[in-house]
Amino acid sequence: MPKNKGKGGKNKKRGKNEADDEKRELVYKEDGQEYAQVIRMLGNGRCEAMCIDGTKRLCHIRGKMHKKVWIAAGDIILVGLREYQDDKADVILKYMADEARRLQQYEELPESIRVNESVMDPEDDDGGIDDYVDFEDEDIDRI
Repeated sequence: MPKNKGKGGKNKKRGKNEADDEKRELVYKEDGQEYAQVIRMLGNGRCEAMCIDGTKRLCHIRGKMHKKVWIAAGDIILVGLREYQDDKADVILKYMADEARRLQQYEELPESIRVNESVMDPEDDDGGIDDYVDFEDEDIDRI
């Protein structure tokens, strides 16, 4: 039988926490980068995001972040723009909620952006119709 030479398999890696509790330095955008808010996750390491410049882009989550940094709808991210494809971008960094609030205080993000709230896509709007159904007591008795 082969001898175990490593320090563990995927279960050891699963328990590793990448220092989430300590504060990190706030990263600002540079040339070729833009702030964006995730509209929806598409799967396969991709998401759809609305950039601050008003363009909706298909964003690719880079391999270093894939399965390590979880991105959800409504999160504020930093994307790297592509020179040759304006409708696509690469996710560079996900901002935590407090970092996004600090960006808003420093006026890097506009006031219209809602931090920590999911974004409603205007194309998916059903006109305010709820899926809630209200039954009367008599209806329940007949069933």
